[in-house]
Amino acid sequence: MAHTAPPGRSVVFADGVRTPFGKARPDGLHAQTRADDLVVACLRELLRRNPSLPPERVDEVAIAAATQSGDQGLVLGRSTALLAGLPVTTPGYAVDRWCAGAMTAVTTTAASIAVGAVDVALAGGVEHMGRHPLGTGMDPNPRFLTERIVSPDALDMGKTAEALHDRFPQLTRERADAFAAASQEKFAKAVASGQVGADLVPVASASAERGWGLATADELARPGTTVQALANLRTPFRPHGRVTAGNASPLTDGATACVVAAEDTAAELGLTPRMRLVGFAFAGVEPEVMGLGPVPSTEKLLRRVGVGIDEIGLFELNEAFAVQVLSFLDHFGIADDDPRVNPYGGAIAIGHPLAASGVRLMTQLARQFSEHPEVRYGLTAMCVGLGQGGSVLWENPNWEGAN
Repeated sequence: MAHTAPPGRSVVFADGVRTPFGKARPDGLHAQTRADDLVVACLRELLRRNPSLPPERVDEVAIAAATQSGDQGLVLGRSTALLAGLPVTTPGYAVDRWCAGAMTAVTTTAASIAVGAVDVALAGGVEHMGRHPLGTGMDPNPRFLTERIVSPDALDMGKTAEALHDRFPQLTRERADAFAAASQEKFAKAVASGQVGADLVPVASASAERGWGLATADELARPGTTVQALANLRTPFRPHGRVTAGNASPLTDGATACVVAAEDTAAELGLTPRMRLVGFAFAGVEPEVMGLGPVPSTEKLLRRVGVGIDEIGLFELNEAFAVQVLSFLDHFGIADDDPRVNPYGGAIAIGHPLAASGVRLMTQLARQFSEHPEVRYGLTAMCVGLGQGGSVLWENPNWEGAN
């Protein structure tokens, strides 16, 4: 079926980049690099890769972080725009929707473009989990527990993943481990074929012990991971549980950024549309099973735009936990090993720097679109802590059926 065209101007994703993702620990790639400098590296790379985009034509910079304090706390969109050398006249703001921060930075700037308030924007996210572990500085209202608004486990992401296993017994540890091993294998193949490195920004890395270096590759992947090895891992969130370090995304430092623009402005400036926005939706679910979030957000989105799930040729689903992706696949009747799903592997192998991950999904989908002109639609979707889901549907400008 033909999708319902959204009102307003057509919005395109013109380019996306990210830093290498590093381990969130004292010896990680970015341990001694500031979070805002990771963002600056991405913004500068976008301008370098797109010389036809004059810096003064950037109308807005939106940068997300889940923990907005310290080097992630100074109105990131504005501060990183200044640090990246954009004109002092360029405005910017910070975004927070936890894991869907960068996704929301894109959808919010895209909405501004659609109504004519903005022509070109830079959007992205950062999370330096080594410096800012999830929950740092938070002070949840005691009424959440005293009035039983949420369960005590709702803010422990690993326990919410265990709750998904409880709710859907068919989502076994064996399935989760098999999905995780496949993610590692797919990512290793994508790295070897050059599909990942093309969108990485080399970042200078400082170390008091080792001096200066250059981070050019992700460091979290475990190529060669087997289901047998995963089966031996302990379950830290529950005795005899099912969620392990091997079938969950690791704690990660990293940043992402992208160029979104009105399609007519992209044509004027000579920017290449790599994806065309069809629509987006966010939805809420019980915080105790936050991993279910992408199910209602995707249903809402597809209902609004008039596209069926079977019309989607590529899926980029954030692998916060293997069970979370499996719950989505089961709901929509998609096989665990469907080749349309995360062709380059996912966050279990790559890492999940919380607010940065949404643009990582989009950047990978854009590259996959160029490889698959037979595919018209692609979906980026993710779960969000405290019980939300986000979904964005994109159209492939290279779709051969348009000719």
